Amino acid sequence: MSLPSIGKAVPDFRLRSTAKDAELFRVSEARGNKLVLYFYPRDNTPGCTLESQEFQQLLPRFRRAGVRVCGISRDTLASHQKFCTKFGFEFELLADADEKVCELFGVMKDKNMYGKKVRGIERSTFLIDERGVLRQEWRKVKPEGHAAEVLAAAQKL
Repeated sequence: MSLPSIGKAVPDFRLRSTAKDAELFRVSEARGNKLVLYFYPRDNTPGCTLESQEFQQLLPRFRRAGVRVCGISRDTLASHQKFCTKFGFEFELLADADEKVCELFGVMKDKNMYGKKVRGIERSTFLIDERGVLRQEWRKVKPEGHAAEVLAAAQKL
């Protein structure tokens, strides 16, 4: 399967969510609202915490713009729930422990960590319109200020 591309519909997928007692999140059920999917390496790490906190700070503005925000990592649902509770995140986090959705979006990359090759998530964000069409993507994201950039793009849709 090819990666989602700008101007094309995003394939449907299901992931466990921190919303409402770990229900399954489906892209197809998010239609009717704009959707931000941001992929991040790991709960409770400095960059991922900063990025998530910035999305939380701007969440009222995302909601006014009709945008649903979801974070995705390979962490377990239990880890996500602790992360949400610790920092008061009001948006849902999606658990992709088997990396299927990470692979679907092409965010799994070989990285060099302290001289060792490891495979991990390249911080990336995808903006999807109300019809489920990918409108913009950001790859190799730096956390600081990124949520504001995504909000500005979403407001223009």
